[in-house]
Order: sequence, then structure tokens, then C-alpha cells
Amino acid sequence: MSILSGKKILLGVTAGIAAYKTAHLVRLFVKSGAKVKVVMTPAAKDFVTPLTLSTLSKNPVYSTFFEKGDVENEQWNSHVDLGLWADYLLIAPATANTLSKMANGVCDNLLLATYLSAKCKVYFAPAMDLDMYQHPATKQSIEKLQSFGNVFIPPASGELASGLVGEGRMEEPENIISFIENEIVQGLPLFNKKVLITAGPTYEAIDPVRFIGNHSSGKMGFELAKKAANLGANVYLITGTSNETVSHALIQRIDVVNAEEMYQEVHKHFADVDIAILSAAVADYKPKNMAVSKIKKSDDNLTLELVKTKDILASLGKVKKQQFLVGFALETNNERENAIAKLKSKNLDLIVLNSLQDKGAGFKKETNKVTIIDKFEKISEFSLKSKAEVAEDIFNVILTHILCVK
Repeated sequence: MSILSGKKILLGVTAGIAAYKTAHLVRLFVKSGAKVKVVMTPAAKDFVTPLTLSTLSKNPVYSTFFEKGDVENEQWNSHVDLGLWADYLLIAPATANTLSKMANGVCDNLLLATYLSAKCKVYFAPAMDLDMYQHPATKQSIEKLQSFGNVFIPPASGELASGLVGEGRMEEPENIISFIENEIVQGLPLFNKKVLITAGPTYEAIDPVRFIGNHSSGKMGFELAKKAANLGANVYLITGTSNETVSHALIQRIDVVNAEEMYQEVHKHFADVDIAILSAAVADYKPKNMAVSKIKKSDDNLTLELVKTKDILASLGKVKKQQFLVGFALETNNERENAIAKLKSKNLDLIVLNSLQDKGAGFKKETNKVTIIDKFEKISEFSLKSKAEVAEDIFNVILTHILCVK
């Protein structure tokens, strides 16, 4: 999954021959999971049709302030609404004419009005002939736009439509997407950080077909992994058996079955990470001996001898150095007292408390209700929320503590 997944991209298309590339550009944005709308200058329609871009974006294409038609169907295209809708505005191709107008506040079409109304980050990818690109007026426009906080996507060098060879060719759509993704990631709070997250249950084998386990779905851990990746982190997601799925370029999923496998994988990666969040429901006990063949039903009773599994969280607390360590506590009584005791005994920085007494919280639920306690016993309570929102709350607290330390 791209960092652009779920983002709202407004693509501004101006009247350059490179406008033919915008069909592929829209397609790539949609493929990355982004929602796309297109605004064209009137002259841009001479180079690529609105029908093409509308079909690919699955949205109407906007070009004028007022769409004329039947009286009942006449409508106003609000540049303000378009500007507020977008998470990111990309103007590609950006001609010398449009760059000059943007730099000097000229507002004579819907795209320029939308640009002046936009509150989001703006990217622009110039496209023009070599001499036009090298002209001091164009260079001045680019510098001025950058001084406004707009992000410049440099053109490529190569053969131009005029037959000249040099700078001025709009960057290829794949490279534009990569440029924007990398620029976004580098501005995120966990860029260049590594985060380890455990999720799901562990299954401890009784015999080849039976096991001791629990009802954890792994959803909370998966939502934490997604949130960490969306904040720019490289994520190790170590998960027990789960039907949850995740697809993100920054998430490496590692599947395990039992507590020993999870212990080994966690310790394999822990030394290199900045943050570790152990949300997995690891079995506390396992059969002392696993039967090599299926245990046949014979007597009315079956006695199993259980032994403790390794305490992964406590083992990390003993060896942690710079890592920010977060644990989970699922309690049914004396919740806060037990959670604080676990926080201190296992040398954690934060503990996330769930109570099975709270309706809508716990295993196999789409929602969760948590209380977060830090090592200074500061308590933050949260209402019942979706697990995606809970993951956001948890990382907000983590980031607050990390920024305070810095």
C-alpha cells in the first residue's frame, strides 16, 4: 500500500503537450489507492480530453466556474470547495504561462482560483521547451513559488517536442509519484524510525491437531502497524495466526505460531528498533510435552502438565536501551493497579490497559476502549473508538513522549 492510499489528490492540468501523460498519472494515483479529481485549464482540453481523465479518475473533470446545460442541471464549480477537498494539489504539466500566473497571483481560470484557495501542500511539475525553461522569468517564477512553500518537481532532460534536447520535459508519471511519496514520507514524524509491533494470538500445540490458544484476532496490532507506517516508520509486524491482512511498502510481516517463535523473532529485531509495541496475546503457559500423534479420546478426563512460556515483554524490559517500550494489559479486575504493577515490573515506558468489563472492548471486536498509563503514572483515558482510532491515540501519546525527550 502506498503512503498515498486514501489521500485526496487534486490534479491541475495545463495546456502543454505533456498533458498526454496525465492519463497515466491519474491511473497511477488511483492504483496507489488515492482519490483523484482533475481541474483543467480550458486550453488543456486541446491536448487531452476531459472524458479520458474523468473515466480514469471516476470523477467529473472541472474546467470552468459554470457548467452550462439544461436549466435544471446548471451548476457552479466552487474553487473554494475543490481547494479545501484536497490533501495535495499537483499541477502537471505546469506551463511557463501558468507558473508566471501562480507566482504573481493572476486568477483568470478555475485552476488558478483553486490554487489560490488551496490550504494543502502544492506540487508543480514544469513542462516547456528548453529556451522557455532557461529564461530568467521562468527561473524567477519557480524560485518565487518555492518561497511560498510549493514543492518543485524538476523536469527531466531529453528530446523535447520542438526537437531540441535538454531540460524542460515533464518528469515521467512513475517518477512524479515516487517523488511525492518520498517527499511526504520524509516529512512524517517517524521517518527513518523502526517500529516493532506484535499482534494476534499464539498457539501452543498439545498434539499435531490441537492447541492452547485465545480469541485474539490481531486487529489491534495490525491497526498499530498501519498507523506506524503512515507516520513514516519502517515496521516489523510479528504476528501470530490471524485473518487480518495488510499491504504497505513500509510494513514487513513476519508470521509465527507459538510463543517461542515470537520470542525469537522479537529478540532478533529488537536491538535495531526505536519503538516496540507488544500488543500480541501471548499464551502464558504451554504443554510441557507435545504428543507426537493425535491424543485419542479414551478416559473421561485428560490431564495436561503446563509450563510457563518465556515472558517476552519482561525480557525486553531487561535489555532495552534507547527503545521506547509499550505493553498491553487486558484485565478483568483491579485493572489500574495491575496495569501499573506490570508497567513497573517490566520496565515499560507506556502500558495500554483494556478491561473486559468495558462493553465493545476486547477480542474479536471492531472497537476498543483503552486507558494509557506512562512510567510517571500519568493516566490518559479514552472513550470507546474504532481500533484504527485507538491506534492513532496510542501513537499520539508515544510521539508526545518522544518529542518531550528530544
